[in-house]
Amino acid sequence: MGSFPRLRFALAALIAALAFVAPVAPAAAAPNDLVSVSTQVEPSVVRIDTQVDYQGVIGAGTGFVIDPGGQVLTNFHVVQGADRITGTVNGRPYPATLVGYDRKRDVAVLQLQGAGGLPPARIGDSNVLVPGEPVVALGNASGTESPLTQEVGTFTAFGQTVNAEDTLTGSSDEITGLIEFAAPVRAGDSGGPVVNANGEVVGITTAASVNFKMGPGGKGFAIPINDAMSIANQIRAGAASDSVHIGPPVLLGVGIRAADRGAPGVVIQEVLRGGPAEQAGLADGDLLLSVDGVRLDSSKSLPALLDRHYPGDVVDLTWVDRSGGTRTGKAVLTPGS
Repeated sequence: MGSFPRLRFALAALIAALAFVAPVAPAAAAPNDLVSVSTQVEPSVVRIDTQVDYQGVIGAGTGFVIDPGGQVLTNFHVVQGADRITGTVNGRPYPATLVGYDRKRDVAVLQLQGAGGLPPARIGDSNVLVPGEPVVALGNASGTESPLTQEVGTFTAFGQTVNAEDTLTGSSDEITGLIEFAAPVRAGDSGGPVVNANGEVVGITTAASVNFKMGPGGKGFAIPINDAMSIANQIRAGAASDSVHIGPPVLLGVGIRAADRGAPGVVIQEVLRGGPAEQAGLADGDLLLSVDGVRLDSSKSLPALLDRHYPGDVVDLTWVDRSGGTRTGKAVLTPGS
């Protein structure tokens, strides 16, 4: 689980919601059999390395090829905020760009620049998983220069909900509809494929509880592949929506935190020098109340609102400055990371 340290997801709460129970579980495959199966998938696994210039943060995550031309499926949190993304397939690195993403469902599609003839992963059907079925999660937890991790376990439940916390900002996002599997996935495995005994991808690792020892060997949580591919195909088709953003995020140029409990808006901790917000008149310590008339009620409401916009869009801002005066201005959004 996880990408770079600023986005290491911590499992704050788990709500068990078993949505499906199968009458008969399949015979479990031996761990050695699953490791053998995983070697068939490895040529499609992408090691993802990221760099954030502004904060000097580097990180690692995982993805897998879904198109010979170099399209890659991963978690959005693996690449969120990255100025540079590199995807390495079978030892060859490629610069990568963000095709699009769904922030709430934590899905992103990347394009490896100059790639061709890559082997796509075999996509399975997550709807036919049954409790007790063996799976193996592949990931980049050991780093790009090391062998891929191969975490063997079993599928345990559908329909799980977790609260995943950003340890940098303290903000928490609820992710629903996940599948749970018993395997000790770790930081760096996020975005990697969860594979069944037939060598088919049935999920994308997105959160883990190994650090909290919530069971033998830890628990992992994954986005069902049926859901992830539905979002990925929407992104690949360029079909933007309220939840799907095409291309990289836009930049307003503010670092924010939640206002005091019960207070409106979000507090501007830092304004990017020369960015759209500063040009509109915002300064460190101001209280941003609304964007385009939409009131901000939490630190995660601003990114969700900005995801509906694209470079060149002009947004109306309302804020309270440090002297207590209410001010308004306009910001021209620019491409961001």
